[in-house]
Formats: sequence, C-alpha cells, structure tokens
Amino acid sequence: MIKIVSVILCALLTSFVVKAELLGQIVAVVEDEIILESELSKEVTVISQRLDENKVTAPPIPILRKQVLERLIVEKLQRQLAEKSGIRISNEMLRSSAQDIARRNDLTLDEFRQELEGQGIGFKSFQKNLKNEIIINQLRAREIGTRIKVTDREVAHYLETQGEIGEEKIQYHLGHILVSIPDAASSSIIAKALEKADTVIAELRGGAGFKQTAVAYSDGNNALKGGDLGWRVIGKVPTLFVDKVIKMNKGDVAELIRSPSGYHIIKLIDLKGIGKHIVTKTKVRHILIKTNELINDEDAKNRLKIIKERIKDGDDFAILARSNSDDKGSALKGGSLGWVGTGDLVPLFESTMKGLKINEISDPIQTEFGWHLIQVLERKNKDDSVAHKKARVRKEIRSQKIEEETELWLRRLRDEAFVNIKLERL
Repeated sequence: MIKIVSVILCALLTSFVVKAELLGQIVAVVEDEIILESELSKEVTVISQRLDENKVTAPPIPILRKQVLERLIVEKLQRQLAEKSGIRISNEMLRSSAQDIARRNDLTLDEFRQELEGQGIGFKSFQKNLKNEIIINQLRAREIGTRIKVTDREVAHYLETQGEIGEEKIQYHLGHILVSIPDAASSSIIAKALEKADTVIAELRGGAGFKQTAVAYSDGNNALKGGDLGWRVIGKVPTLFVDKVIKMNKGDVAELIRSPSGYHIIKLIDLKGIGKHIVTKTKVRHILIKTNELINDEDAKNRLKIIKERIKDGDDFAILARSNSDDKGSALKGGSLGWVGTGDLVPLFESTMKGLKINEISDPIQTEFGWHLIQVLERKNKDDSVAHKKARVRKEIRSQKIEEETELWLRRLRDEAFVNIKLERL
C-alpha cells in the first residue's frame, strides 16, 4: 500500500514539474493559445539573420524580441479568426501555389525544392509559411476586400487632380515608421506617443539610419523590414501621404502625419522615372466549380475533368459554362471574362492562363474561389492608354484603401483580443 501511494505521489510530482517547466516557457497567451519561448527565439534568430543579410543593424535583443513577439501575436490572432471563419487550404491548392512560385522563378517544383534546401530552408518549413500566408490573405480578402468599393467619381477625381503629376513616369522609394496610439487612448498616452515620434524625427534628421530606426521604434507591419515600403508610383502611395510625398525631395523626412492608428513618419529614400508600357491583353473564359458541404475538392476536380473531355469530344465550351459554372456573372456570357491584363486576376489563375496556347484548355486548377477550367481565346498587344490608365487608377485607389483599412483592422483585432504577455521574459 505504501509503495502504491509513493508511486502516485511520484507521478503527481513529475506532472507538476512538467507543467511548471511548460509555464516557464510561455512568453504570451493569445486567446486560448500560447506562444512558447522556443517559438519566439527561433523567429528572433531568423529575423536577426535577415537583418544581417540586408546589412541592417538589429536593435538590442529586448526590443527585437518585443517586435517579433507582437508580430507572432498578430499572426496567431489572424489564424485563429481564419479557423473560426472556416477557411481551409487543401494540399492540392498548397502544391499548386508552390508550383506557381517555382514557375515564376523559371524552376520546376523539384528544382525549387533543391534550391530552398541549398539555402538551408526545409521544404516543409516553406510549405508551412506559404500555407499561413495563403490563409491570412484569404482572411483579409474576406474581412476587408469585400467592403472596399471604388466609384467612377473617385477615378475621375484622381485623374483630374493627380493625373498630370506623372505617376506613370515617377516612382518613389519610401520609408515608413508608425508610432501607434491605442483606441480610446488617454491624453497622457497620446502625449507620450507624440514625444516619441518627435524624438524619432529628430534622430532621423540628425543622420540616424532609417532602417535601424524603423526596426527599433516602429509599430507598423513593415517594421522588421526596416520600414521599407518599396518603390511606388504616386497612385500606390497611401492617400494619407500623397500631399507630402509629391512635395518632398530625395532624403527628406516629412513632418508628422496623424491618423487614427497613430503618428506616421515618412522619408523619401529615392525617386526615379520609368518608361511607358505596352499592355498585353488576353481574352479568356472559364468554368468554375465551388466546393461546399456536398462537393469536396476531389468531386469538383473530377467534374471539370469530365467537362474537359466533353469539350474535346465536340461539346461547346460556352453551353457547358452556362449550365455548369458557379461564376454566375461569367456563366451568362458563356464563361467569358472578357479581355484581361496583368494583375486583373488572382496570381495562380493568371500564371496558368499565360502558359496556355490559343484555344488550349487547362487542367483543373484551384484558387481561393474554387476549381477552374480555363481557355484562352485570343491575345494582343495594345497601347490601350485611356482604358488602361483608368483601370490602373481604380486598382491603385483600391490598393490604397485596402492598405489603410488593413492597418486599422489589425490594430482593432489586436486591441480587442485577450493577450497576456509575460513581460519579465522580454
């Protein structure tokens, strides 16, 4: 009896020690999930190596750990919301996306895998990151993209007020730092944020490196990229910044810009001109089968294979599109999407379309919208200046709105979530 009691006590003690060790490894609780020290340390190492490769001096480890932990928290919150929203990524779609990335690098999937492994990146790790990226992109498209509308009046106003600035000839390389302010912040918190922003501007104008300063101070999504917004034509510059940017010279740091997210600091790192583009247009049609409770991925794929065989045997594509396609808008037109240009369609659809010969029909492919059968009818190169410019402006305005709304949405998501950070570990 004594031996049995001893065994039970030993088991309980062991369990307590294991739980205590696990609690000691937790650096944050995010809703009903945790982030472990090992996860944070691994990501800090990856970011440190990336900064080193880009010749950017990393901030002190406590600051870098805090920056990385915030990114992990926001990513986890988005994945949790995606899970609740029912967003799922099939193995077939993951493989297709990986093949698309390999194709854009002029490699087969096996060659791409070897290239990754040669750089010390495991293919499973790459797939995991790619899957997370696709899930988050689909979540943002659902939560934000569906709400964004661009009117003809907005396009006309843009062309009237900014169309002569030369957005097709000038590109701006911008750096961005955000000093965030929480929702419903007190006056003392706002004053503290303003003081911090003024200090950052003073350091930058005093000669401090922008990338290092952004990594150390910025609360923006691109902080760990040194605050780099990349090269943008004026139409892709956030509307909040446009009036400042068009008046800036290379190397200028603008005055503080206030928004609901906080204080923004922008620097014009460089600018350059670009030439005129010839637009390649493709006339394309498709048949879409969506998955649901009754139709899974395999069912949708097999249905499209059967439809493709029927077309090969002489059935009319347009008639089959009208009776089978779940894209009701194009189905009424025999599956036609009309003439489309680069960037008008989702990447995997577009890359598949570009690889088809005239009248060739693709194998079934999967995008976030479902399973597609694609046929290219015609291609042409055309200087479609007016229509193309309007389409670009519409897309650029939409991109601005999405970027601005995403910043606010992520801030709300973070502020409204239950997050318990173990500060003593940072």
